[in-house]
Order: sequence, then structure tokens, then C-alpha cells
Amino acid sequence: MKFGPVPVSGAVGAILAHSVRHDDGVLRKGTVLTEEAIRALVESGIADVVVATLEATDVHENPAAEALAKAIAGDGLRVEPPFTGRSNLYAETAGVLVVDRAAIDRLNRVDPAITVATRDAYGVVEPGRMVATVKIIPFAVPKARLDEALRIASGAVRVAPFRPLKVGLVATMLPSLKPTVMDKTRRLLEERLTTAGATLMDEKRVDHESGAVAAALDALAGEGAELMVVFGASATVDELDEVPAGIVAAGGRVLHFGMPVDPGNLLVLGEIGERPVIGAPGCARSPKENGFDWILNRLLAGLKVTPDDITGLGVGGLLMEIVSRPQPREGGEARPETEGAPRVAAVILAAGRSRRMGGPNKLVATVGGRPLVRIAAEAALASRAESVVVVTGHRPGEVETALGGLETRLVHNPDYAEGLSTSLKAGIAALPEDVDGAVVMLADMPGVDAQTIDQLIESFDPDSGALVVLPTFQGKRGNPVLWSKRLFPDLLTVEGDTGGRHLLGTHRDAVVEVETGRAVAVDVDTPEALAAVGGKPA
Repeated sequence: MKFGPVPVSGAVGAILAHSVRHDDGVLRKGTVLTEEAIRALVESGIADVVVATLEATDVHENPAAEALAKAIAGDGLRVEPPFTGRSNLYAETAGVLVVDRAAIDRLNRVDPAITVATRDAYGVVEPGRMVATVKIIPFAVPKARLDEALRIASGAVRVAPFRPLKVGLVATMLPSLKPTVMDKTRRLLEERLTTAGATLMDEKRVDHESGAVAAALDALAGEGAELMVVFGASATVDELDEVPAGIVAAGGRVLHFGMPVDPGNLLVLGEIGERPVIGAPGCARSPKENGFDWILNRLLAGLKVTPDDITGLGVGGLLMEIVSRPQPREGGEARPETEGAPRVAAVILAAGRSRRMGGPNKLVATVGGRPLVRIAAEAALASRAESVVVVTGHRPGEVETALGGLETRLVHNPDYAEGLSTSLKAGIAALPEDVDGAVVMLADMPGVDAQTIDQLIESFDPDSGALVVLPTFQGKRGNPVLWSKRLFPDLLTVEGDTGGRHLLGTHRDAVVEVETGRAVAVDVDTPEALAAVGGKPA
């Protein structure tokens, strides 16, 4: 591939390296220059352009990305059509992501033009979750390098699907352990299993003694349990303690005791015949992610776990600062409750091009005599949100005029045409440093009022792990969404014409849903939708 400035007259068929403005508009980066495009540039007095010119031995970025993505994709994955040299892989089934790290590392060392990124190996994925992306950085890649990458790539990423296993539970008892704690432990285990399509078939509550544990495991095995979990009333502190000794007494063996994951250090992994047995650490009585989840999920997906697998979990095994955990504030101490409720701002996304409206800027269309964007801003200002940021883009002057007299901060997003994510980033970046979270609003939802926003704010409790608050209508999720400041770094990584929805699966235990009413499911995208809410075009 040749790259560099050339005279416009000689650039027919080349790929434009940078966007160029001309008298009639903009030619975007990546445009293949046609005779018509060349005429427009010449008539605008543009003499030279920076282009990429493909040679016979080059493969264009899109087919290259798609070919590599398809080669990488193993079982349980689908490949989306490529765009701008990128091809994404999505999970088709719920399960655990399996990544051949050595192969991915080799792929990324073939050529700087070829990049492959994946989510963490052995993470839980659900259908529709993006798990990997292939990006060809320049506009093309040499065919020889692509062929080399394709030879390495075969099935390097796959999803091991969850299996509908029957799981047995043994819970030991001591006078110090309340039955209510044991009931909660069972419920939490059932919830973990439901996510994977498995079922808790039976629970045996027995004395905290190895013989009783062995008898309970024997009984569950006889009932058809395919995986067994033991919750000891007292923590296991040695391989000869009651829980591991009970596994051995039942005819099994202890594969490994201890794990370099915190919380989760005191996990026991054993087996009785072909049946895996987990001696759960005490932290597994909590819904928060811990080392027990890591091992349980692999086993539910049919993946064998070895002592080497467990001892290899140390890097990344410190989970004390996972996002859903309560965290101290700057200075090392948590803010006392007397200091007041979390501080929440509002971000209104008002930069879109209204393409489905057929021409007019829908945000200045009126409902009840008020522009849509003003309705959203007035609702935010009347709520408990402490400040309001409005992100403009398409026809910013019209939006600014519609907001005249309101105490909002206007932030222009020059990259609005590249998708919703760019406006989200602009809004988050403009927030005050001292906010604890932000309600991200769409400017075309006239039914969302101050009361709706306040319902979200009232349910926002970052100190207890409630970091994302979602409104629902009849169980279906809607907008706006309240995001904790802890998740702002994740929101700033979002790309394309999307918001932060894909992050919800990553932080499932931090999401709270609030039933608020129909307004959170109604946006105005078309002339028909505008008419349905009694609106009039500008």
C-alpha cells in the first residue's frame, strides 16, 4: 500500500486518508475517490489530498477484518459484517468465553496492521454480548501477512455453553450459624445456577462433621447430582478439615485447597468419580463476585479445572476493588451517611441528525408548545439533579435557541455524525468532578418528567453497590439510565452508534431496575411518533 499526498487529478480510485471539506460538503476518511468526488475537490480549489493506494498484493481492510474474524470465531460465536476495517464477534449462547491466549498473542505480533482484542478469558457471556473485535489499522494489509494470521487464528475464541446440570447442596450446621443465613445461601446459589440454566435439585443440612458430609454427598450422588457444592458452617483452614475430609470419606479426592483469588482464598476443589465437588469459601454467601463464581461457572460450562488453572488465577485475582463493591472515597474513608445523598448530574444527548424524522430537526419540534429538547431540560432542572449538561451536534444553533433562558451547560460534539457514543463521551467529560453519578437522558422522550428522574436518583446507592439504575415499563427496560461515576471510565470506551447498554451484562450485580411507567419506553423518532404524542414539527 502506498500512502501520502498526491495531486487530486491523479487520485481516482485511491482511498481518502483524512476527511476533506469542499464547497458542497465533506468527503469522509475512507472514501474511495470517484471521478465525481475528484470534480468536487477540483472545483473547490483543492490541489492535493492524502490518500492510500492499494497494490495488487494488498487486501482491503474490510474483507481482511471479516476473514480474520471468521477464522478466529469458534463455537458459539457469530461475526458481524465489517465496517471501517473492524469486524466484531458476538456470543450466540450463554456460557464461558474460552480464549487461546497464545494464539491471540501470536496474531497480534504478525503485523502492526493486524489487531485482535477479546474480553477476559473465562468470563461469563450472554447471547448478543460482544466478545472480540478484529481491527485492521490502515486501509489494507499485505495478503501474505493476512494469510499468516489466518493460519494462526483457527478457532482461537469460542463460547463453552452452560449445561443444564443438576446440582446438589450440602450445608453443615453449627449453633453459631443462623438458619436465615443458610436460607439466604441457598437462594443465592439458586440464582447463580439459574443464570447458567442449571438447577438446585436438593439440599442436605447436616452436622459440621466429615462423616455427615460424606453421607450427604453419597445421598446426593445417588439422587443424580452432577455437581455438588458444600457450604461449611465454619471456614476450611486445612486439607484435613471437615469439608475436604468429608469429600475423601465419600470416596473422592481433593484436587486442590486454596486459591490466589481474594475474596475466595479458602475454596476446596474435589471430585467424587466424575462429579466435581466445590467446598465453597465463606464469601460465596454474598452475591458479590468472588473466586467461587470463577470456578463454578467453568464447571457449569463443562470445562475441567485443574490445580494449575487455580494457581494461575493470581494475576487479576484481587477482587477487593471490583466496581460493584462499596469503595472508600478519596482520602481513604467512606463518606458518612450524615453527609447526604449522592450527588447526581444530568446529561441530555441532543446531537442526533433526526434521520428517521425525514428532514426537520426533531428536537425543536413542539409538544404542548414546547420544543422536545426544552421539555427534557426543564424536567432535569426540576429534578434532584444538581446540574444539567446538554450535548449538541446537528444544527446546534436551533437547539441552543430552544433552550434559551435555561441554566444548562451546552457542550458541542463536533463528532456527532460518528454515533451516539461520541455524544455520551462529550457529556461525561463535561461533568463536574464532584458528582457521584449521572442520569443520561435522550432529548426526544417528552414523557420523562422530574418525578421519573427522581425515582432513579432515589434508588441510586453506590455505597451498597447499586451503581446503575434502569427504569422499566411492564418489565421492559427503557431510558433514561443513571450511571455511577465508577463506571464513567467504561462509558468513555464505548464506540459507534450505541450507548452503554452492553456494559449492563458486565456489571449485572450492580444494576437496579425501577418500574416507572410508560414514558420511559416512548421516544419520538418519526413523524408518526411525534403525532402520537400530540406534537408538531418545527
